Amino acid sequence: MKVAIVGGTGAFGRALAKRLRSLGHDVHVGSRDAARGRERAIELGVQGGSNEEVVRGADLVVLATKSNGALDTARDLADAIGETPVLCVASELVFTDDGVVPGNEGRSLAEVRELVHGPVASGLQSLSAAHLAAAEPPDEDALVCGDPRAKQPALELADSLVGGRAVDVGPLENSRALEAMTAAILTVNREYGITAGLRLTGFP
Repeated sequence: MKVAIVGGTGAFGRALAKRLRSLGHDVHVGSRDAARGRERAIELGVQGGSNEEVVRGADLVVLATKSNGALDTARDLADAIGETPVLCVASELVFTDDGVVPGNEGRSLAEVRELVHGPVASGLQSLSAAHLAAAEPPDEDALVCGDPRAKQPALELADSLVGGRAVDVGPLENSRALEAMTAAILTVNREYGITAGLRLTGFP
């Protein structure tokens, strides 16, 4: 699978690119600056360039930009992405003295579906860059929701990333819950000085 990681020069994007490369995927990392994208790609052992360059011809576009740039990035790349499925992994969060809380007044970043032409899924928010970069797959589940046309390739990708399961959690509207769950996990991390993951119980 050719996977284009938009925002692939950030911590999560880099960890995801390395993990996917080790699994045999054709990985392309993008940046707003083409030279930076190519430079980072050389370090990671993958292909790289500008965001617009890497999304063309991809089988799945992973939107891994910082939350405050996700919507603008999706809007700018809509024509280049075309009908290619998009997986949004960002969460809209607010960091306060009392902990991390969901932002964006009840909406989710998966509203990028209003800005692009193809199907959109949301997921992987509970996975940390540190766990993705570890030698072994994280013993966690990866939750994915969205349009089935984007959700299926996203679930296949997620299943290869974790030691647990890739779990279908329904329509794209449930991205609000996934992003809010990320806020809770990050608050736990800050409170206990750990890097927590997520595992659902009750599966056969």
